[in-house]
This record gives sequence, structure tokens and C-alpha cells, in this order.
Amino acid sequence: MPTEAKRETIAALTEEARSANAIIVSEYRGLKVSELGEIRRNLRKQNVTYHIVKNRLMKIAAHDAGAENLGSLLQGPTAVAFIRGDEGIAAKAVLDTFRPYRLIKITGAVIGNHIVDAEGVIRLSQLPGRDVLRAQVAGAIAAPMATMAGLFDAPLRDVAGLIQALADKQVADQRLFSRLTRPEPDRPQARRSD
Repeated sequence: MPTEAKRETIAALTEEARSANAIIVSEYRGLKVSELGEIRRNLRKQNVTYHIVKNRLMKIAAHDAGAENLGSLLQGPTAVAFIRGDEGIAAKAVLDTFRPYRLIKITGAVIGNHIVDAEGVIRLSQLPGRDVLRAQVAGAIAAPMATMAGLFDAPLRDVAGLIQALADKQVADQRLFSRLTRPEPDRPQARRSD
């Protein structure tokens, strides 16, 4: 039967897992306590919490939180990063924070209900942020519509240009016609000799 401290730990981990958008699992073997503290402080700035967990307690918490598939990633000395917010930006922050500590090995991640391996976490960190992706999608949708609007507008511009050209030609023709039909001023006419 679990002790009260273990129940509290399980409850806290369950709450963290429920509120997280993604969970990155890593192996921290060989790090000093001071290094782990530095990692935690750096990640906290990025809205990521980092916990050293006992695999058995984390499996129970993951089950309670509905993230049963996390259990397959929990092997060896395990640390878990709970990500809130944009998964791509947070994954980049986690990898950037881990970079100076070569001893940390990413095991994988759970994003939603999907398990992602270490390579998937690296690829996720290379994606632009969610807002940038939304802007790119909006731009991709808007660009063809702007092109189509331009294509629909072009015949109207062409017709307007044609009408203006015809109006200019008619004015020019009227000027020419008025010059041709205007009586010439009286000039002395030469006499004809018959």
C-alpha cells in the first residue's frame, strides 16, 4: 500500500500530466544536483516544469491522467518535462536547455495521445511556433484568393481601358472632323483664264 507521501506525489504528477500539452521524457544519469536545479530554473522561464520521477509512480500518475502510453518511455533514471503552451517552442526550449549537458538523453515524448521518439522531438523543436504556422496557412489561403480577385478584376480594368481608349478616339475623331468640315477663311481666288 502506498504511503501518504507517494499518494501526494502521484496526485501532483497526475495534475501536471493532465494540464500539460506535451510531456518530454529524458534520462538524466550523471548530472549533479546543481545542474538539475539550473535546468529547472531555465525551463520554468519557458513555462515548462521539470521533475525527477520514480518510474512506477509516474506510470500510475500517467494512467490516472489518461496518458497510459507514457509508460513505455519510462525506463532507467527518468526526468519528465511537462509542457504547457506551444509544443514546438517548448520542445526547442527543452533541447536548448539540455544542450550544454551532454549527459541528458531524450527518450521520447507524448503529445496528445501520440508517442514521439527522440528524433520526433528534435523535428518538433525545428518547427516554427503555432502562431507562425497559422500565419503561414492564412497566407497560403489568402494568396490564391488575391490572385483570383486580380484575375476577376483584370477584365474589368481591360474593359474600362478599352472604353477610355474609344472615348479618346471619338474625341480625336470629332476634332479632326470639325477641322475638315470647318469652312476655310475667304482667300482671294485666282482668276481663271478661259
